[in-house]
Amino acid sequence: MPTLAIDEAGSGDEALQRLSGEKFDAVVLDLSMPGRDGFDLLAELKHRHPKLPVLIMSLHGEEQFALRALRAGAAGYLTKSTAPEQLVHAVTKVLRGGGYISEVIADRLAADVGGPASAANLHERLSDREFDVMRGIASGRSVSEIAEQMHLSVKTVSTYRARLLEKMGMSTNAELTRYALECGLV
Repeated sequence: MPTLAIDEAGSGDEALQRLSGEKFDAVVLDLSMPGRDGFDLLAELKHRHPKLPVLIMSLHGEEQFALRALRAGAAGYLTKSTAPEQLVHAVTKVLRGGGYISEVIADRLAADVGGPASAANLHERLSDREFDVMRGIASGRSVSEIAEQMHLSVKTVSTYRARLLEKMGMSTNAELTRYALECGLV
């Protein structure tokens, strides 16, 4: 394998700026970068550079975020706890045009094929915006704060809140918060 040029960005906006000025073969993205939400950044990267493989490396557990990241266009997902052993292998796979998932996610995908959503994965029914609103609520932010952060109106965030509560079969923010905490989503 040829020597790779490597660069680093301290925020999502800085990453986008560097990608607009130079050519890269792949991106290793942390979902918890300062500034932008990681999923918004992933969507923007895939919009601007649709063929650029993006490997997610995150503190967030695979069970909570990997499937959502893959659906959003990531070429792979690994946690920082497994990164030292798997990072080179994962980067090599995505550079060759493949994808990377761990055995844990592969087993989960196999178990979920065609099966109904369980209580432990109700959040997988949510759209990306609904998921972001759920995480905001579970983090204790008000609808107004979430609206400001997401650059949406309060009415739109309230609509997302109503939809996600309905999809998850819940009626209060307290239920939602408990679920998110139990699943490690916040």
